[in-house]
Amino acid sequence: MKTYTREYIPELYKSLTPTAEINGFPVRPGMFDTNGAFMLPVGINFTVHTQNGTGCTLLLFHRGEEQPFARLPFPEAYKIGDVYSMIVFGLDIEELEYAYQVDGPYDPEKGLLFNPETVLLDPYAKAVAGQREWGEKKSGSYHARVVRDVFDWGDMPQSSRKMSDLVIYELHVRGFTYHPSSGVLAQHRGTFAGLQEKIPYLKELGINAVELMPIFEFDENRNSRIVNGKRLLEYWGYNTVGFFAPNTSYISTPEYNQEGTELKELIKALHDNGIEVILDVVFNHTAEGNEQGPTFCFKGFDNKVYYMLTPNGNYYNFSGCGNTLNCNHPVVRRMILDCLRYWTIDYRVDGFRFDLASILGRHEDGSPLNNPPLLEALAYDPVLRNVKLIAEAWDAGGMYQVGSFPASKRWAEWNGRYRDALRGFLKGDNWNAWTAAWSIAGSGDLYGGFYEDHNSNYDGYNSCVNFLTCHDGFTLYDLYSYNEKHNEANGWNNTDGSDDNRSWNCGAEGDSYDPEVLNLRFRMIRNACAILMCSRGTPMFLAGDEFANTQFGNNNSYCQDNEISWLDWTYLDKHRDLFEFFKFMIAFRFKHPVIRKKLPDAVCGMEPIHAHDVNAEILDLPPDTRTFAISFAGYDTESGRDDLVYIAVNSYWEDVPITLPQLSHQGAWYLCVNTWGDGENRYCYPEGTEARIDHDFIMRPRSVAIFTGREF
Repeated sequence: MKTYTREYIPELYKSLTPTAEINGFPVRPGMFDTNGAFMLPVGINFTVHTQNGTGCTLLLFHRGEEQPFARLPFPEAYKIGDVYSMIVFGLDIEELEYAYQVDGPYDPEKGLLFNPETVLLDPYAKAVAGQREWGEKKSGSYHARVVRDVFDWGDMPQSSRKMSDLVIYELHVRGFTYHPSSGVLAQHRGTFAGLQEKIPYLKELGINAVELMPIFEFDENRNSRIVNGKRLLEYWGYNTVGFFAPNTSYISTPEYNQEGTELKELIKALHDNGIEVILDVVFNHTAEGNEQGPTFCFKGFDNKVYYMLTPNGNYYNFSGCGNTLNCNHPVVRRMILDCLRYWTIDYRVDGFRFDLASILGRHEDGSPLNNPPLLEALAYDPVLRNVKLIAEAWDAGGMYQVGSFPASKRWAEWNGRYRDALRGFLKGDNWNAWTAAWSIAGSGDLYGGFYEDHNSNYDGYNSCVNFLTCHDGFTLYDLYSYNEKHNEANGWNNTDGSDDNRSWNCGAEGDSYDPEVLNLRFRMIRNACAILMCSRGTPMFLAGDEFANTQFGNNNSYCQDNEISWLDWTYLDKHRDLFEFFKFMIAFRFKHPVIRKKLPDAVCGMEPIHAHDVNAEILDLPPDTRTFAISFAGYDTESGRDDLVYIAVNSYWEDVPITLPQLSHQGAWYLCVNTWGDGENRYCYPEGTEARIDHDFIMRPRSVAIFTGREF
């Protein structure tokens, strides 16, 4: 049997010759096992499939034109099973766009929506044409482009960090740098290039992972409208148009047939600076919407395959956005797996956060599956073996799986209970101290957090992503500036967005010049930051929280492409002391491995983890306590000494005396962080400047204090 080396394969492709002609174009059957369109030395291979369609036509367009210059129906000889594949010779990809039309039965009650006149985007399109200029409404149909996929990643290794060793920084690519105050080049504002300019800032802050809100191709104009004279767009990007294509409006310059280069340069630069990249991905629905929505891709290829349909052919809406992807259908499952593999291999992405991930575990009739095949496939796929898989473990259909997501010892979760428990306890209106204490300790009651399986990155607290803020809700500053949401600018009479915010305005709704109100607000922000960075699990916070960015009380800014959503970088100078506090707490977390993981037992005899009452020797919390502490203890083999951290939290509005644990061998505790401050705007104390605390300490009102122990 003859074999071919990799070097010989291009020569083999060059020897291919046409076997037929269709409408004047030389063609031959293509490569059926690779979906999408890709270049060959002799032409372009086009492969697509439809389960219920009866015929398929390839449309070829000149760049930027709406009428095709060629229609090439696939002959039956160019079909194997449900797959159509054809090589078209002599095409110039620089001037080419393409799409499809699919024929078949039209019977909406049976979920069949085939229309041979509808122009359809390739589900595997690597680039979507006509979308580059943000806010410019596209006329006509979606077309795809063929990508010249060349990028030299060198010998860059894949990250081996555990989840609990990350500090995740969630950001929106456009909003991060679009405000004029961002300081990036004007032509780079709101783009991947603009974000790359901000890498020195990210390094100074100290985070080591960015979670990018959706960067797959989406159409921000899809549901645009005018409210109070302002144009509102689909700003967040959670209505996907193409799963394999980067959002071209985030690219600073045209990249015809090289779409993705700027994004790859960004990812490589982030990796070179020790920062991982996690993508927020949306496999629960698409931009095609419900029965009134457009047909531009999946509906036209196989509506009843790609979407969950009711018995009468309507759309189940577990996403809250009109339709729900039929994720556990074998065809859809394969597409999702192919997509994640593509972003892992071709873009070297380190992880994925799955929006409304509980949908990924539903059957085609919407019922929950005990062992969802998609989740299992992703968990055990060899290419995805080392990437992070993070679930938003709920959906809009009422399925809430925090602590019970079908994880296969592989998935991490956004810990919604952590958010709710700590928001409530810090605010002071929820005395469920045990839930707050469990959450700081790693939510062991949910994830088994007091052990570590060295064969898995996702057991126990490695499964837990802790957060108090994210894109969906108040910023950290707004959390302590507003009692109520203020979403009037969204145009829904303030009915959209969550009503369960557990927020507190500290005495004045919105802007305030009262120094007492402002002092309290910033102390509450420091409390939140200190606890988040000292909690077992993986901390995540929203970009701008570190300098008190505000959305003016809007907790659902999905449509606000303006000052409501853009980061205002003038706050960085205005609130420099808060930024320095975040820096200190992030560095403190990295300095003390005992916060992140279980270490060997401490020599001093302290237990690895424990909750304490105001008297540290009482290891049981009253259910209505307003003050408690969590201790972490272990032996750090790298430093050759015990690593002891004691976090005390007082949500009460008066002073509370506490005692610290007795240390053997004349050991002592040192105050490293006190969110109340010393009256000179100092809230944290670097090594060598800490105050020694032998046993007793006064917790000031609504404050957090963090101590480290030393043995002599």
